Amino acid sequence: MRLGVPADGEPGAAAVDPDAPGPVDVPTRPPATADPDPPPAAPDTATVRSAPGTAAPRAPGADPPQTPDTAPLPAQEDGTETAGAPPPPAEPIAPPGAPPGAAHRDAVVKLLAEGLGRAVALTSGYGGLVYLPSPDHRSLVLSTVVGVPLPLLSAFRRIAVVAPLPPAEAYRSGRTIVLADPDETMRRFPRLAVGLPYAFSFAAAPIATRDGTLGVLCVLWPSTEAGLPGGARRQLRSSANRIAASLAPYGELAAADEPTVVQLPPPSGPATRVGIFDWDIPGRAIAVDRELEAILGLAPGSFDGRLATLVERLSPEDMPLLREAARRAAADGRPFDRQVRVRDPRGGHRTLDLRGRRVADGTHLVVVVLDDSAGSAAVAAVERLRDGVFALDAEGMVVYVNRTAEMFLHARRDELLGRHPWDVLPWLGDPAYEDRYRAAMLSRRPTAFLACRPPDHWLAFSLYPDAHGVTGRVVAAAEPADPHSAVLPEAPPAAPASLGATYHLLQLASALTEAVSVQEVCNTVLEQILPGYGGQELALYLARDGRMHLVSQSGYPEGFLDRFEATPLGARLPGTETLIAGTPLFFQSSRELLDAYPGIPQDEMRAWAFLPLIASGHPVGSLILGFEQPRTFTPEDRIQLTALGGLIAQALERARLYDAEFELARGLQQALLPHRLPAVPGIAIAARYLPGTRGMEIGGDWYDVITTPHGLCLVIGDVEGHNVGAAATMGQLRSAVRAFASGGSPPAEVLVRTNHLMVDLDPGLLASCCLIHLDPSDGRAHGVRAGHPPPLLRRPDGRTDLVDLEGGPLLGVDRSSHYPTTRLHLPVGSVLALYTDGLVETPSTAIDQGIDELRSSLAHAGPVVPAGHGTAPDGDGSPGSACTLDGLADRLVGRARRTVQRPDDIALLLVRRE
Repeated sequence: MRLGVPADGEPGAAAVDPDAPGPVDVPTRPPATADPDPPPAAPDTATVRSAPGTAAPRAPGADPPQTPDTAPLPAQEDGTETAGAPPPPAEPIAPPGAPPGAAHRDAVVKLLAEGLGRAVALTSGYGGLVYLPSPDHRSLVLSTVVGVPLPLLSAFRRIAVVAPLPPAEAYRSGRTIVLADPDETMRRFPRLAVGLPYAFSFAAAPIATRDGTLGVLCVLWPSTEAGLPGGARRQLRSSANRIAASLAPYGELAAADEPTVVQLPPPSGPATRVGIFDWDIPGRAIAVDRELEAILGLAPGSFDGRLATLVERLSPEDMPLLREAARRAAADGRPFDRQVRVRDPRGGHRTLDLRGRRVADGTHLVVVVLDDSAGSAAVAAVERLRDGVFALDAEGMVVYVNRTAEMFLHARRDELLGRHPWDVLPWLGDPAYEDRYRAAMLSRRPTAFLACRPPDHWLAFSLYPDAHGVTGRVVAAAEPADPHSAVLPEAPPAAPASLGATYHLLQLASALTEAVSVQEVCNTVLEQILPGYGGQELALYLARDGRMHLVSQSGYPEGFLDRFEATPLGARLPGTETLIAGTPLFFQSSRELLDAYPGIPQDEMRAWAFLPLIASGHPVGSLILGFEQPRTFTPEDRIQLTALGGLIAQALERARLYDAEFELARGLQQALLPHRLPAVPGIAIAARYLPGTRGMEIGGDWYDVITTPHGLCLVIGDVEGHNVGAAATMGQLRSAVRAFASGGSPPAEVLVRTNHLMVDLDPGLLASCCLIHLDPSDGRAHGVRAGHPPPLLRRPDGRTDLVDLEGGPLLGVDRSSHYPTTRLHLPVGSVLALYTDGLVETPSTAIDQGIDELRSSLAHAGPVVPAGHGTAPDGDGSPGSACTLDGLADRLVGRARRTVQRPDDIALLLVRRE
């Protein structure tokens, strides 16, 4: 099926590389490249060859078997990686072979958009691209874009297949091309570095099936010293394989005339709420919708239909004019637009916009109620700043300027909105200024520069980018030492300044968006507030059960705050009264504090700010800042500190909800894992589970030991993702495997039936699994594997090898998948280790290297003795010392347990035949 591409010479088409070889040298439909150095085949000639897409059996000591979604691809000498065999095609959305049409075209566009968005999210990138071949296969055409402004890619919307560029190289070779930093980009692909001379990391992976390469998936990251995020390469290859599987039913693809731009979810912020009420004038009945009940603070479904109930929520001062407007609208059909204040159930008022008109036969008055109080307050706060603030969308168009920015730029708001600033302001017309915007958007790093507004007014600009655009700050600046230099003068780097500097407000807001738990919010506040605002003491209290509880402090003398712990909210103290009144308190000297609160304990501080932490009208807590010298709090200081209190309160409220959800999620996962392992004569079993330390700290790893009519079933698996959805899917799979295995089904049938269930559930996730059925009496076993790392077997003499289990595709990829069975034997005294990839793969360790390190650790662990035998069954922890099976499990996860940042959860299952 072809989606259509712009013909050469049309807008959006680029000329083929003039240095490219002739047509005979241009590859058409290059096949996916196989591993140039495949592992040697097992010497057992009776072994059955693996099905397509599965790992072939290997000789002992060979490289670990790999599947497209779980194992890394062999690295080449030039740093590229070879694409493995793609997974079988997914069940088609439309019947293959159907004539091309809008439905097929839309389906492919949707699959590409969803796959690209998923790939960017899984790899922690900020943007991504998909290239598809042109009809003649001479070019690659940009098909889908997310997170990168399309105008910045104009030079790369169409590239020759033979061009020395990463997407073309990935398409030709079938390898994953990774560029970790700008230096590597310049060294290997100078054309890309010249066209986009900005600091970013880049990777391109072929979207390949067994029949050939369909296109190229590319992801971009900010350039850092650490290179790509941990696991990004594996997730990129997995994403490319998933996209290929979903597109395989549609056959040959070609790009559309214009690329599809995938819109990212809008940034979270104050939302406008809209409610409606219908007034039946003759019947004097009022009908309201659920949103209006929420705006008015009424419980869902509690409104009694009386006008009086609605009126009593409104401020009495606003009622006369509102009644008159409604009367006129009912009498002559004239629409009205009024603002009224509504009483907030938690105290205070909010302003609502009411817009109404008569409808139907004149007997009904319909009024739309808009609550934009939160957004209006945010805009008003920015408008009051003395710094100029402006915002550009992802394509560089001005979408907001405050009054101060208008003054600095000498341009009206209506002149700037919807246009590029360098098109409106001649003194910003130098391409170097536009280049700073491009650099910010592609590097995702803040940037700053100076510009001169004629005749001699120098301004400092700071740009803060994200996926949706740029927030800018402009302030007056001193003339640079060499204003005539050919180099664009840099603005002074942002640095801690006086209290109230906008920089600190922006820095704290940015840092708080990354803090998810209450403890992380507290740590962020400590790190940002004290150094940024020159304070020496900070105490953060949360209100709970009518009392104040200290959650974080810095700088106070030991024991000084103990006397204030669990203080009732009604106590006459500045920390409680500021919260009850909702008004910040500032004391510029010790005398001021003592005059207001005689006898209050003091330490060595001489000025204080007590800030209420209130989120959505709900009291959260108090923040106390202490300064060692008397201090004058200017109006700007007070505004800035009050704004800081609001930011911190919102972050704490969100974090408290997160902590509550985390406890529920952790409880869910603990309930899903086995509470105890079965006791089996002649078999010792030990298991360990470590959650990841990022996000919700829950995931989809699981293990199980199931007694069956014919022996023992050992299971370990991993559902992709680290959230409640992954844990819930894990629970469903564990229950399914347990049910199928307990019924006596052979291992291969258990995985086939579990795969059917996974496809039918369609959770949007994939899973790996390894299952071994063991007869404890003689050690004979049968094993199957679905995209999971291979087990390790330590023999009685300490020799440890990978178990040559044939592999099948991941669960959830293809309903028709089959899983070959491999026989193995566990001698008495041997130890079988099943594990998930979190134990063997880290940001700095490839999975094959990690498996080899685990094998070595298991081999050198020393003798394993039964529990209770010997004087020191767990030894001294040194390599080679004797230990129990539980002690061995602790040793194998010891390094991971000590790691503060674990990107993935870990499961380990050890079985020893006594």
